[in-house]
Amino acid sequence: MNDILAAGARALGVDLDRDAPSRLMAYLSLLRKWNRTHNLTAIVEPEKMITRHLLDSLSVVPHLPVKPKLRVADVGSGGGLPGIPLAICRPDWRLTLIDSNLKKAAFLCQAVIELALANVEVVCARSESYRPPLAFEVAISRAYSSLRNFVLQGRHLVAPAGRLFAMKAAYPKDEIDSLPSGIRMFDAVRLHVPGIEAERCLIIMESVDA
Repeated sequence: MNDILAAGARALGVDLDRDAPSRLMAYLSLLRKWNRTHNLTAIVEPEKMITRHLLDSLSVVPHLPVKPKLRVADVGSGGGLPGIPLAICRPDWRLTLIDSNLKKAAFLCQAVIELALANVEVVCARSESYRPPLAFEVAISRAYSSLRNFVLQGRHLVAPAGRLFAMKAAYPKDEIDSLPSGIRMFDAVRLHVPGIEAERCLIIMESVDA
């Protein structure tokens, strides 16, 4: 399984340090364990978890800002995707995982402890009501209901020059056409995830005044 992960990361152009693969696999083991009681994911086959959870999450790394101590909010983090893989892959980044579900937040807190993720904070709150002490440079979501809802509930989390990144399946033209005023699409990137044939894309949004 480690070979699938390592080969996939190379194909994505993502460098993993020596400890990252084992920590990523430990995260999947923890996710499977807690999933029995917390309903965190419908995907439980080990190989599919590597491609559809880990590699899918890591596919965005080349498209995020290249900056040490990058402040990233994972909005609606759920089982920790993409936030925990990003935190393991980029220990110099600062991740805040936001989710209002108590059971999911409990899992996230335990994952932070067991995986020794010193660069991760967990916030159990609705994203629209959370007010961070310092604005984020990036807010990212992987399974939000719509771009519009993501923007309405998460735009206040980012600094004026920050951007919102939404991981989607097929290119969501109707959702882009329905973006709230003051927000525009900066870019749409097609994601090629090893082991996933289905279409994946990353929608990058910013303030009109950025």
